[in-house]
Amino acid sequence: MSALFGGPLSVLNVGLASFAEPIAARGGTATQLDWAPPAAGDRAAGAALAKLVGDPRVEAANAKAADLYLAAQPRLTGIGRAGEVLPKMGKRMILHAGPPIEWKRMCGPMQGAIAGAILYEGWAGDAARARAMAASGDVAFDSCHHHAAVGPMAGIISPSMPVWRVANPAHGNQSFCNLNEGLGKVLRFGANSAEVIARLKWMEKTLAPTLAAGLAQLGELELKPLMAQALHMGDEVHNRNVAASSLLIRRLAPALLKSTAPAADVAAAIEFIAGNDHFFLNLSMAACKAMLDAAHGVAGSSMVTAMARNGVDFGIRVSGLGAQWFTAAAPVVDGLYFSGYGKQDAAADLGDSAITETAGLGGFAMAAAPAIVKFVGGTPQDALANTLAMTHITLRRNGAFTLPALDFAGTPAGIDARRVVDTGILPVINTGIAHQEPGVGQIGAGVTRAPLECFSKAVLRMAQP
Repeated sequence: MSALFGGPLSVLNVGLASFAEPIAARGGTATQLDWAPPAAGDRAAGAALAKLVGDPRVEAANAKAADLYLAAQPRLTGIGRAGEVLPKMGKRMILHAGPPIEWKRMCGPMQGAIAGAILYEGWAGDAARARAMAASGDVAFDSCHHHAAVGPMAGIISPSMPVWRVANPAHGNQSFCNLNEGLGKVLRFGANSAEVIARLKWMEKTLAPTLAAGLAQLGELELKPLMAQALHMGDEVHNRNVAASSLLIRRLAPALLKSTAPAADVAAAIEFIAGNDHFFLNLSMAACKAMLDAAHGVAGSSMVTAMARNGVDFGIRVSGLGAQWFTAAAPVVDGLYFSGYGKQDAAADLGDSAITETAGLGGFAMAAAPAIVKFVGGTPQDALANTLAMTHITLRRNGAFTLPALDFAGTPAGIDARRVVDTGILPVINTGIAHQEPGVGQIGAGVTRAPLECFSKAVLRMAQP
């Protein structure tokens, strides 16, 4: 002890930073370890976590779920009409992003988008009647995820809308997503003017058949190699899809020109896609959905297979816990706002596009896309740090999606709900920000985090007999 206290004192302090202050005041060196108890100090969640950490049954289940995810091979197979190809979609049903939610609790952009979908379907003659119909119960609402589908922002899919069809032949499952409308006044942000409805009708009557003709000429298109190439070109295939959309046009254009589609329609389709850098986003989402659905339903697994938001609730689904959602309040994103707007104008986090982060892309792959920080905020070093931090809460690295900035290491993938609760490291999501009023549109973009409460609830449920 004399030797210990006779030399220079260097202390590693775990816990309250104030414990280190007297040591520093007396000339000692104290290094503060950034540590917090699991589950933010929630005793019940901490006790549940203790039952699950190191459990060989959970470890085996997670290995199986991760293998299924990694083995998935999503392929674009065509375009279909939602009411005909989506499983269990009713004739008077509208699907939305995020966990299930009733009309009266929906945020402004989602209510506006649903009114627009009713007008598009011809179920009502004006927006007031459309909203009254939605409030009356004449239209059924359900989560896109319950029908093997995903949708950005409000996520609206109605029966007549064209949807991408993505198949995963490795496991026999399919996924679907609507087509990207472009920017400005669009349905996914709650706009429902005559201009919006006319564009949707053009997409149904002209764009979708033209693309279908091109795909018939091209054949099935493997999506993982295209997404991997886009990562090497500076995309993260969530908020940055410049490269992926360009690669898609490169594949589609020759097939469209060789197809039986009218030349004017082919020109209009190519022009539409070329003018929309986010066009590939919806395909990226469908591909991620197909990969993660392959891993869903593994008994005992704590791997997260969906993260989604409806502008009110943030929800996750876990492989071993079936169809149950674990929810918390959706956060308002603190990001970069367009001129004239601020956080006070923003709707809470919205959309199914966090399926990309769930699959190890988007915010998890920001190291591949340093330019994204010009859109969502931060620095290239922050983007790299976000990717590295996600390695502490994931089960694997995906060797199909490699990151040049990390010596071509795979993206961190397979979120483990246990590790999120244990470390307190929350999944990072880069996202667009919608105005809280319907139809105003996107007012910014930023980086947010999934709420810890969702993961704590899932861990508590997993630990129950």
